Amino acid sequence: MAEERTVAIVTGGAGGIGGGIARRLARAGFAVGILDRDLAGAESACAAVRELGVESAAADADITDDAQVHRAFVQLRERLGPPRVLVNNAGWDSFARFRDSTAELWDRVIAINFRGLLSCTQAALADVCAAGERGRVISIASDAGRVGSSGEAVYSGCKAAIIGFSKALARELARDKVTVNVVCPGPVDTALFKSMAETEAGAKVVEGMSRAIPFRRLGTPEDVAEAVAFFASPEARYVTGQVLSVSGGLTMAG
Repeated sequence: MAEERTVAIVTGGAGGIGGGIARRLARAGFAVGILDRDLAGAESACAAVRELGVESAAADADITDDAQVHRAFVQLRERLGPPRVLVNNAGWDSFARFRDSTAELWDRVIAINFRGLLSCTQAALADVCAAGERGRVISIASDAGRVGSSGEAVYSGCKAAIIGFSKALARELARDKVTVNVVCPGPVDTALFKSMAETEAGAKVVEGMSRAIPFRRLGTPEDVAEAVAFFASPEARYVTGQVLSVSGGLTMAG
C-alpha cells in the first residue's frame, strides 16, 4: 500500500513570502497546494516546487468569497489528498493614516487579512484535525499586530486579531493534538512592501523601519519560511498558541 502523501496548503502562495514558504515546505518533503487569486502566478510557483521533487497543485480563489475558498480547497484535496498543514499567508495592505482612510479601505483590509483567514481555516480544519498530532495551522500575522505600525492602523488591528484568534483556536484544538501558531514578520523585501513606499507617507515609514532594524537589512521570504518550517515540523509537536517574531530584532517585545 502506497504511503499517504503529506500535504500542506499555502494561501497567497504565488510569490513573495508565500512562494518562499511553499519552496521551504517542499524541501521538507511536503506536497504543496498553492491557493492564490493569481492562478498564473500560482502555477508558476507550483513549477518551482515540482523542481524540488515533490507534487504541487494550484487553485485560484478570492479568499474574501467563501464559495471560492470552498471550491479551491476541494480542488486541492482532489489533486493532492487531504492537507495536514495549513499556512494562512494571504494578505494585503495599503499605507494610509487612519484619519485619512475610508470605510471602503477598512472593509477590504479586514476582508483579506482576517475574514479570509477565517474562511480558509474553516475549510481546512476537518482534514487538519483528522491528522491528529501531525496537524498544524500556521498563520502569518505581522509585528504590526504586536506593537502597531504608523500608517497601518486597520492592518495592525487585523494582525492582532489573527494572534488572538490563533491562541483561542489552539485551546480548542488541543484535544485533537493539533498545534496552532503564528509567525510575525517584520519588514520583508517583497513586491508588496516595495509598493507601499510609492506614497510619500509610505516611503517615510518604510525608510524609518529599514533603518531601525538592528541587523541592518530587510527580512527575506526565506527568513520567514524557516520559522514556518519549524512550526510544521515534528520537533514543534508540543508548541502551540505561540507567536514568533522574525524581524531582525526590530521588535523585541515579549
